[in-house]
Amino acid sequence: MKMTLEATTKTLPEGLQVESTSRNFKIIMDEPEALGGTDQGMNPLEAILCALGACQAIVVKAFAKAKGFNYSEFYVTVEGDFDPDGFTGQNPNVRNGFEEVRYTMHFKTNESQEKTEEFAAFVEETCPVCDSLENSVRMVLDRVVVE
Repeated sequence: MKMTLEATTKTLPEGLQVESTSRNFKIIMDEPEALGGTDQGMNPLEAILCALGACQAIVVKAFAKAKGFNYSEFYVTVEGDFDPDGFTGQNPNVRNGFEEVRYTMHFKTNESQEKTEEFAAFVEETCPVCDSLENSVRMVLDRVVVE
């Protein structure tokens, strides 16, 4: 069964702040002052890093028992390389988004290194956010509405 997820984002009056909502939840995002924002929230690229880490953590929690993997704690650190010269138009040869995203999974477990690495590979293969970032997603501007 295919699901369609929806989000709406609107600009706010302060600096570069925006409010994004999905279902009954909202996130305020902004840019750091160095990029013209008011630094009142994470920026959208940071939100992507958080989404990747959150998705991996959810996969761990949702599938560990079924996969026979025991752990007591899990966290993931995620970092991405981004050159703002592309986004700001300073250098047309620099891409606007991440050049590379790296993550480290941390498990508190009595499982072997081999079993933990096998489970981590399963997490990578299963995580929808990882799949969306690794593989090209067709982007479609559905329409432009003038109100």
